[in-house]
Order: sequence, then C-alpha cells, then structure tokens
Amino acid sequence: MTTIGVLGLQGAFREHIRSVEASGATGVVVKKKEQLEDIDGLIIPGGESTAIRRLIDKYDFLEPIREFGKQGKPIFGTCAGLILLASEIDGSYDVHLGLMDIKVRRNAFGRQRESFEADLDIDGVADQFTAVFIRAPYIEGVGEETKVLARYDGHIVAAQQDHYLACSFHPELTDDHRLVLHFVKMVEHSRKSLAM
Repeated sequence: MTTIGVLGLQGAFREHIRSVEASGATGVVVKKKEQLEDIDGLIIPGGESTAIRRLIDKYDFLEPIREFGKQGKPIFGTCAGLILLASEIDGSYDVHLGLMDIKVRRNAFGRQRESFEADLDIDGVADQFTAVFIRAPYIEGVGEETKVLARYDGHIVAAQQDHYLACSFHPELTDDHRLVLHFVKMVEHSRKSLAM
C-alpha cells in the first residue's frame, strides 16, 4: 500500500489525510523526521510559511526533507507548502527548501478576508476543479523543467516539476480529490521506479 505522509507541524493536515485516504492511499501525520523513512510521498500543507519554517528548524526537518526529495520521492506543497518548496521568493525572504524551480509571491491574492473560490482547469488532472484560495501565494515564474498546470486571473496557481507538485490553493478543503489523486499516482509511479 502506498503511504503518504502529511507534515503535521502546523496547518490543515487532518483534512489532507482524509483526502489521501479517499484517493486510495494510506495517510500518516508526520511529526518526527524519522517518519520520513517509512513514507513514499510527502504533502506540505497550508498554514503560515514562516511558522512552519520555524517548526521545521526546531524539529530538524530541513535537510531530511531536502534529502527525501533528492532521492526522487514526490513532495506536494499546497499554499504555504508551495512557498516552502520554491527556489525563489519575491522580496527579501530567505528560501526554505528550494527544491522546485519556481518564483513565488506571498499573500499575492490578499489577506484572510479576501479568501475566495474559483473553478480551474488543471492541465491533465481535472476540469472545473473548485479551488479554495486563502491568503494565497501565486507563482510568478517557472524554470524550463517546470510545467504550468493551472492559472487564475493570468497568474500561475499550480505547477509540476518531475516529482514535485505545488498549488496556491487548498485541495483538501473540498470533496473533489482529483488533484490529490494525481499526487497519489505520482507517488505510486515513483515507488515502482525507485524499486527497480
């Protein structure tokens, strides 16, 4: 059985577990770096990126997560998780994991009260996907190896680079599991290729 961990330091990790399990995989809340050895893929959920980073440092997760990604194991960053994956953050913010060749802008769609929903077409994944945006970032630019999956209002809001997936919105907050299912399939594919 494919096992997907959800980083459980801060943010909506329980909702992600529900979505992972609805997509046919086993979901595990990851609170210790040692747990990374027992999972096939990792979701970094939304929340507050600087707060998550402080906790990543406190519990010594930074290098283990980087190593997890460099081994070819898939990582999916949603909202704050997208910011943590990015190789460049607009402004003077320090880069966190720096695993994905994207440049992001924090809180690009406004603050909490400017949260909204929008129907998106996610290339190769889902048409008419209801995306929930909460204090959402967006992707300002992508590298040559990064594929744009969705845009909203002209801005990139979902992208994939090899075994890294990122989106600006919260796919775990609806009953539409198609994007999480796409990640589960990515993890299943990597499990097979890493086992060869």
